[in-house]
Amino acid sequence: MSASWLRQLAFGVRLACRGGVTGWTRVALTATAVGLGVAFLLLAASVPNLLEARDTRVAARVDDGQGPDLPDGILLVVMTDTEFRGVTIRGRLLQPLSATAPTPPGVSALPKAGEMVVSPALDELLAEPGGALLRARLDYRVVGRIADEGLAGPGEFAYYAGGDQLDGKAGVRRLAAFGDPSPGPGPDPRLILMAVVAFVVLLAPVAIFIAAAVRFGGESRDRRLAALRLMGADLAMTRRFAAGEALAGGLLGLGVGAVIFLAGRQLVDRFTLWDISAFPADVRPSLPLTALIAVAVPALAVGVALGVLRKVAIEPLGVVRRAGQGRRRLWWRLLPSVAGLALLAPMLAGLVDTDGQLARVQVGGGAVLMLMGVATLLPWLVEAVVRRLGGGGLSWQLAIRRIQMDSASAARLVSGVAVAVAGAIALQTFVAGMESAFTDATGADLSRAQVTAALDEGATPARAREISGRLSATPGVRSVTSVAYTDVELPDTDDYSSLVVGSCAELRELARLSRCRSGDTFIVEGARAERDTVDPAEPPRPGARVTALGTGWTIPATATQVKARTLPDGSTWNRTILATPAAVPALAAKPLRLQYFIDLDQTRPDIGELVRNTAAQVSPMMAVYGIREVKVDSKFSGILRGTLVGTVALLLLIGTSMLATMLDQLRERRALLAALTAFGAKRGALTRATLWQMAVPVVLGLVPAVLAGTALGVALLAMLGFPLHVSLTQLFVTVAAGAGVVALVTLASLPVQLRLMRPDGLRVE
Repeated sequence: MSASWLRQLAFGVRLACRGGVTGWTRVALTATAVGLGVAFLLLAASVPNLLEARDTRVAARVDDGQGPDLPDGILLVVMTDTEFRGVTIRGRLLQPLSATAPTPPGVSALPKAGEMVVSPALDELLAEPGGALLRARLDYRVVGRIADEGLAGPGEFAYYAGGDQLDGKAGVRRLAAFGDPSPGPGPDPRLILMAVVAFVVLLAPVAIFIAAAVRFGGESRDRRLAALRLMGADLAMTRRFAAGEALAGGLLGLGVGAVIFLAGRQLVDRFTLWDISAFPADVRPSLPLTALIAVAVPALAVGVALGVLRKVAIEPLGVVRRAGQGRRRLWWRLLPSVAGLALLAPMLAGLVDTDGQLARVQVGGGAVLMLMGVATLLPWLVEAVVRRLGGGGLSWQLAIRRIQMDSASAARLVSGVAVAVAGAIALQTFVAGMESAFTDATGADLSRAQVTAALDEGATPARAREISGRLSATPGVRSVTSVAYTDVELPDTDDYSSLVVGSCAELRELARLSRCRSGDTFIVEGARAERDTVDPAEPPRPGARVTALGTGWTIPATATQVKARTLPDGSTWNRTILATPAAVPALAAKPLRLQYFIDLDQTRPDIGELVRNTAAQVSPMMAVYGIREVKVDSKFSGILRGTLVGTVALLLLIGTSMLATMLDQLRERRALLAALTAFGAKRGALTRATLWQMAVPVVLGLVPAVLAGTALGVALLAMLGFPLHVSLTQLFVTVAAGAGVVALVTLASLPVQLRLMRPDGLRVE
C-alpha cells in the first residue's frame, strides 16, 4: 500500500468527523450501533471462559462420599437442599471429626453447631421482610458469607450449616477433601450440536446489524464524495475516501463496544435470568476471538462501504442512484440457501457421523448459509412485491412510493429481524423435536399428591406416626400417605430388594390387594422401576431367607403375588416385599426409612413452604421435593436457559440497532418531511406513512424467515433422526415477537419524526 493510499484513507477518516453537528451526529449513531454489536460479540466470546470458570468452581466444591476407609481429617456432610417460592437453595450440614477436617471452597472456617455461612444472595433473601418463613426453616445464626470461589455464580442461594450427631446416620457422606477427582462424561453430542445452532442463531443477526450500521448517512456521504469529484478526485480516490470513512466508523465502533462491554461487565453480577448469573471476573473474552472481532469489524465496514459504491455512480455534478436500475436477479440469491442444504445433505443421508467435529462445522456452516439466504432474498422479494402495489390513501401511497424508490434501504432495515426470526424458528423447531430425548414423563398424578418428603436416617414406628401427625397438622395439608421401608439382602446373591412395612391401608397404596389382614405378606410382581437399590435379577420368592437391618427373616410360604400400583409421583415398587407389622415384628420395631406423599390445598398461600418448615422441624435431613409431571435433563435445560438469555440480549440489540437506523433515516429525510408539512401535508398522514413503510417490509420479510427457519429446523431434526415437530403456536409467538420489536421501535421513533416536521427543518447547515 503506497503512501498516497494511506493519506487518502486518513483523509477519509478525518472527513467522517467533519460536518459540524450533522457530521458528529452521524458518527455517533454509527459508532453506537456498531458498538452495540461489538459488545454483543465480546459477550459471546466470553462464554467459553465464563463456563470454564463456573465449572471449575462447581467441581472444586463437589462433596461426594469417598468411602469409610479414610485418613485423618474426616468431615461428615449431609445434603440439605431446599426450595423457597420457586428458588432452589443449595444446603449442606457439616460436622468435623477432627481439627484437620477440610473446609469447603469460599469458607474460611467450618461453622459450629447452630451456625451457618451463607451466600450473599441468600443473606439478602433472609433479610427481606418476606423471608420470615425461610428464616424459621434455616434456624441457624449467620456467622459469615461464602466467598466467590465457593459459588457457581453471584445469584446462587447456598449455605453451609454446622451439625452434630451425624455419624452413623443414613445419607451421611464421609469426606477427606472437597473436589471432583474424576470428571464425569462430556455432554451428549446432540446437545453440542444444539449449542452450535444456538450460537449461529444468536450471532448471525449481529453481523447484519453491524453491516447496516456502517451505512448510516449514506446519502450525505455520496454528496460529499460528489463534491470531491468536482474538486478533481478520481473514482479510485473517492473509493479510498469512502473506505477511510467506513474504517473510522468501524474503529470508533470497536472503541464504543469495548467501553459498553467493560461497563456492562461490572454490572453483570446484579442480574439473574433463569437461574443464570456470572461474576464480572468470569466475563473475559477469549483472546483469539477478541483479535478476530478487532479485525473482522473494520474489515466488514470497509467491505460494505466499497460494495455499496459499486451500485452508485458518483460524478462531479451529482449522484446517480435511482435512475433506471435493472431488476434484481433471483437465481444467485437462492444460492446461499441451496449451499446450506448441500452442507447438511451428507448428514441427512447418513454419510457423515453426527458425533464428530466435522459434523459441528457442517451444521454451523449450513445454518449460517441458510440464514444468509433470508437476507439475500429479502431485497428481491420487497422489490418484486412493492413494484405491483399502488392506489390506496395518501399515507399508503407515500409509503409505497418511498419503498419503490429505495427498496434496498427498506429491506436492509428489517433484514436483521427476519434473520433473527428465522434463526429462532429453526432453534425452536430443533429444540421441540429433541425434547422427547431429554425429557421424560414421570406418570405422576398430581390429583393425589403434589409433594413428597423423605427421611433416610430412619425412624421407629412411634416416631413415624408422630412425623405423619405433624405433617397432617400443617395448615393446608389434606392427606399424608406414608411408606416405611428398608433394603433386604437376597439369598445366594449380591442383589438387594426392598421390604415395606405398613398397615393394610398403607400397603394398598403400593399394590392392588384384593384382601389384607394383620400378619399378611405380599410380593409385588413385574419389572422393577429405577430406585436407589439394585434391581434384583429374580424377585423374592416365598420361603426364601433374607436379611434386613442385620436380622434374618424367612418370607412366609403363604406370601401372595400381587400387582404394583403407581404411586402419586409415578413410581412403582415392583419386585418388593410388602408386610404388615405382625408378619415381621422384629423388623417392624426397628428404625425404617420413610417416604411421605402429601396432598395439599394449593389455594392456600405458601402451603409448600409451610410443609418444608414442618419437615425442617422434624429433621434438617428430611428432604422435601415437589412432584413433577415431566423430568428434564439438566444439561439440556442449561443450554435452553442460556439460549433464552441470549435471545433476550439479541432482542434488545435488535430494538436498539433498528432505532438507530430509523433515526438516521429520519435525519436524512428531515428536509423532505419539513417540506411536505410546509406544503400542507397532515402530520397524521405522514405518521401513518411511516408505519406503513415499516409494516410492508416486515410482513414480506417474515415470509421467507418462517420458510427458511422451519426448513432448517426440520433438516436438523431429520439429520439426527428425531421425529419432525413443528408447533404453530411457537411459530406465532416467534413471529409476533419479531413484529412486536419492530412496532415498538417505530412508535419510539415517532416523537423524533414529529419534531423533524417543523418548518425549521428546511434550514440547511
